[in-house]
Amino acid sequence: MNNKSVSQFSTKQICVTAVMVTFIFLMTIIPRIPIPLGYAHLGDAAIFWCVYFVGRKEGVIAGCIGSAMADFFGGFPIWILPTLLIKFMMAETFWFVVKGNIKQGKSFSFLLIIGLVLALLVMTVGYTLFGAALYGSLEVGLMSAPGLLIESAVNIIAFCFLFKMFSRMR
Repeated sequence: MNNKSVSQFSTKQICVTAVMVTFIFLMTIIPRIPIPLGYAHLGDAAIFWCVYFVGRKEGVIAGCIGSAMADFFGGFPIWILPTLLIKFMMAETFWFVVKGNIKQGKSFSFLLIIGLVLALLVMTVGYTLFGAALYGSLEVGLMSAPGLLIESAVNIIAFCFLFKMFSRMR
């Protein structure tokens, strides 16, 4: 097999990803606020920070694993597989929208806010639909949407704070 066709992780990338998994896990499990079908947290802001400042591969993988671990240890094991898929789609959506900003080294922009909003809409729709499927009722799934939208707004604010704080260090 050709080595160029296989995306490899360096030892440094593995270590950084492991630290980011821990960061995302802690940001997801510690500030937990109950909402219908789950809990609100700051883990999404941590995922976006990782994707933006650490890198796409590391951020996406850490986001999926850290969030799934929080579901497992937080008492929501039924959500592990949906979380893996939803966080992957959320992080990839964010990356797709903001990758030009990252590559050009641009600071805060309107495009960054669009990326956050679109990614969090993907997350909200994903959890709403999976909630409807898991519990056999669209109404039950929709019960989580208001809490997820509020969580999204809080995560946008938290990311903006992290962005401002860490962009000076970049």
